[in-house]
Amino acid sequence: MKSALLALLLISPAFAADGFTTSAAGGKVTVTLDGKLFTEYRTDSKVPYCYPLMSASGAVLSRHWPMKNDVKEEEKDHPHHRSFWMSHGAVNGHDFWAWTTKESDPKIEHKGTRDVKDNAFTVDLAWTAAGKTHLTEERTYTFTKIDAETTEIDVTSKLTAADGDATFGDTKEGMFAIRVDRTLRQKGEQAKGHITDSEGRKDGEVWGKKSDWVAFDGPDEKGEPAVIAMFDHPSNLRHPTWWHARDYGLLAANPFGIHDFESKKDTHTGDHVLKKGETLVFRYGVVLHHGSLESAKLAERWASFSKPK
Repeated sequence: MKSALLALLLISPAFAADGFTTSAAGGKVTVTLDGKLFTEYRTDSKVPYCYPLMSASGAVLSRHWPMKNDVKEEEKDHPHHRSFWMSHGAVNGHDFWAWTTKESDPKIEHKGTRDVKDNAFTVDLAWTAAGKTHLTEERTYTFTKIDAETTEIDVTSKLTAADGDATFGDTKEGMFAIRVDRTLRQKGEQAKGHITDSEGRKDGEVWGKKSDWVAFDGPDEKGEPAVIAMFDHPSNLRHPTWWHARDYGLLAANPFGIHDFESKKDTHTGDHVLKKGETLVFRYGVVLHHGSLESAKLAERWASFSKPK
């Protein structure tokens, strides 16, 4: 009996060892780590997003506004920059990236949550505009505790052309994105951060360049060292991708904005057509680290992330 009990304990799910717990209710998914809030997947906007993104220090590494209005010296620009999200500025000519308050605006509609595990969940989405569903999406979030100071979020997006072909237009406004907190930025009252990519470029040199990953590093809101990095997987379209990395805190992986990033005359250079019924899969990773850029070991982390599942 004792040996059977021991065997049962040894084969218990690895998710529990990570300390993650995930619960879904009413279009919201709450993810905790070691009993504390790690992030929430929210659907109270025209595009789903995750907020906050928590560091092991207990600091929030992603932008607070417009989710919170009372955060000291938080810039109130770009209301569509909601912490951690995915959208694009031109799908069949419709702008899913920026929006007004009109109900007729393009939106990414949450259709349901499924396959909820301790450290993962999947959502079904519909990219709708002008009375049509241009894309359906199956998006899976997986959370991993790498060590006491480091967590990783792995996101896989399966986009399918629905009511006809879907053309992803050439624009810098997209696609897989994070807006970082005040101190990690280079511009702003509290800005003390820096940007680095996998090729060793720094700060303003990173924008519009191709690389495996990009990181923001600096002090977090508690004054402790922090890193937030984004990985592009080798299986993604046009890997390594171009990066829309701004000094005011925007970090976005964008495989479509070639004419903007490379100053091409043809404004359709980066267009990509997905035929009706075809599926395009993207996989991205986000690393949250309490510590320095060096201790984050991003080249090593990316090498592990880049392997096939």
